[in-house]
Amino acid sequence: MTDRYLEPHQARKRNPTTYEDLLGDAIERAFGAGVHDLPGLVQALNDSGLASPSGKPWTEEVYRQEIAILSEQP
Repeated sequence: MTDRYLEPHQARKRNPTTYEDLLGDAIERAFGAGVHDLPGLVQALNDSGLASPSGKPWTEEVYRQEIAILSEQP
């Protein structure tokens, strides 16, 4: 019988980079702490010490741009 559930990483075309892993971990910690809005998530990212790609503090716009870029990568 075939497992009817999806493989957890079936959509991956490559392994995540260290930066992507760290970003994902920071987002998961924010959600785990009860943060569920964009301003709170941005604040949590800034509090985490993980730099944005530009090295500047995270803003809502920087977050949106970065997630859009990461979503388009193969």
